Amino acid sequence: MKNLDYGMIGNCQSAALVSKTGSIDWCCLPRFDSPSVFGALLDDKKGGSWQIEVEDLLSVTQKYDYHTCILITAFKTKTGKFELHDFMPRYDYNGGSDYLPPDLIRYVKHLKGEPVFRVLFNPQLEYAEHSTAQKIEKGFLKAYTTEGEYDSVYLYSNLSLEKIHQKEWMTLQSDAFMLMSYNQKLLEQDVRRAYLKLQRTRVYWLNFAAENTDFKLYSEEIVRSALTLKMLSYHKSGAVLAALTTSLPETIGEVRNWDYRFCWIRDASMVVKIMSRLGHNVITLDYLKFIIALLPDKGQKMQIMYGIDGEKNLIERELNHLAGYEGSKPVRIGNAAYEQKQNDIYGILMDVILQFFQLYSTGVVLSEELWTIVRGIVEVVRENWQLPDKGIWEIRSEGRHFTFSKVLCWTAIDRAVKVAKILKQDDYAEKWLVLADEIKQDIYTNAWSEKSQAYAQSYGSDDMDASVLLMEEYGFISAKDERYKKTVLEIQRQLERDGLLYRYNNHDDFGKPNSAFTICTFWLTNALYKIGKKKEARAKFNELLSYSNHLGLFSEDLDFKTKRMLGNFPQAYSHLALIECAITLSGEELSDEEEFLAQIM
Repeated sequence: MKNLDYGMIGNCQSAALVSKTGSIDWCCLPRFDSPSVFGALLDDKKGGSWQIEVEDLLSVTQKYDYHTCILITAFKTKTGKFELHDFMPRYDYNGGSDYLPPDLIRYVKHLKGEPVFRVLFNPQLEYAEHSTAQKIEKGFLKAYTTEGEYDSVYLYSNLSLEKIHQKEWMTLQSDAFMLMSYNQKLLEQDVRRAYLKLQRTRVYWLNFAAENTDFKLYSEEIVRSALTLKMLSYHKSGAVLAALTTSLPETIGEVRNWDYRFCWIRDASMVVKIMSRLGHNVITLDYLKFIIALLPDKGQKMQIMYGIDGEKNLIERELNHLAGYEGSKPVRIGNAAYEQKQNDIYGILMDVILQFFQLYSTGVVLSEELWTIVRGIVEVVRENWQLPDKGIWEIRSEGRHFTFSKVLCWTAIDRAVKVAKILKQDDYAEKWLVLADEIKQDIYTNAWSEKSQAYAQSYGSDDMDASVLLMEEYGFISAKDERYKKTVLEIQRQLERDGLLYRYNNHDDFGKPNSAFTICTFWLTNALYKIGKKKEARAKFNELLSYSNHLGLFSEDLDFKTKRMLGNFPQAYSHLALIECAITLSGEELSDEEEFLAQIM
């Protein structure tokens, strides 16, 4: 049984997954959504990997270099010790230019003795659809396709390229480097240059981590999650990816396997809001510029998701030649959900826009562009809030009147009113306030289930849905409201299993879900804390943290029984919820009397 025991390295251009034994099993170049160079994650026979095989191995350990995205894998053998410092270069260059090439560097740090190892460099380009050939040329080892779409990568090293090519054993006696690039290098590559890139990259990430707002609890978990979310942002456009991977199954052997290497407006907006709260202002501005660029015409409707460079057409297809993660097929690229209608995206985006106006001063041009978007969103919500949609979980069958979608429609108008007041557009604010009240009353009347005594998944339903926990987070209802307290406890009663939470447990297009959605347990923890069950929330949060991998990273899903991570990885949704929950739990303690009352209600 595999587990997602991987570390992520990246530079906001692309990223890679490195196993706890130092094997690179997933990497796409030159950018996140390009075809894979290493794809053993999805097919360990065909997919390709970059392994380091060590003779007489005694132990291998792995950690991140302190507050960076540099991954250190340490090998101890009978004859010596060495470390792999894996990273993708990212730093300011020549007075402010961003240096983030499609390069992957493995700096080999010699520590002791004469350890013996060999390099198994086996890229399989273009999703391994055809075999990849290798040949040594002057100064580098070139890997390239001989059939189908042409692609190539270049490997530079001070180790013997011939021995790497022939997979021969080598003895390490001093520091070494290996650099794989999508582009042929113009400058000579050597150990000194690789070491300089390592140190500059270290400084970049240390500076980023130092910008984080300090919290009295869980500071290390917050920093690691913030670094992970930053790596999932695409520097060129400002887009934020949902996850690094495609087709890692929600349940082994089933077909809920999706490509998450895109920018969902909902997920990205949530990430940006929490990153802004941590003090990372640039990511907010870059993301809003990305949104502005997507909507050049006033009549143009917003999709729920886009490619990382703003691509609108994300046609889904299957790669039948790949076996899939532990045989879980199909392997998909593209995502048909881009054609869906989800009304919640407008409220979440408006929430970010409001936060931007509240926290940052901005020029007239950007303010006017955002104001145009605000007015456009209000009109879209006015026309659509009474219609069914596919909901936050992207149900692929018939649309419904999902409670969460309705709440976020209210959120869109509520935030638009607040933006209008900030911009002194009081006529708009008064007019929109009427619409907000109309939506709120509709939810209050139609979303409540008398049978369950809770706000239900959708109008006319008695089913519970974890997304409804966010009603309080978006200000629709107070945590002190009895209806909200009852809803939280009913969701816990119906959806919690073995300490983890379903998104929902009624049937959807593919049957009944069989795994826990990681973010939902964080949501429940947050909600329990806010309704006064603080000791239970802290215990639940600490337990949930223990289900991450050895580096503190989370995927999309967890197996109820084994707590094994499943689904795409690392998942932005999971890490933003971790940060949000950690911030909440850093609040003041309840008095003994308040805690007692919360426990007996």
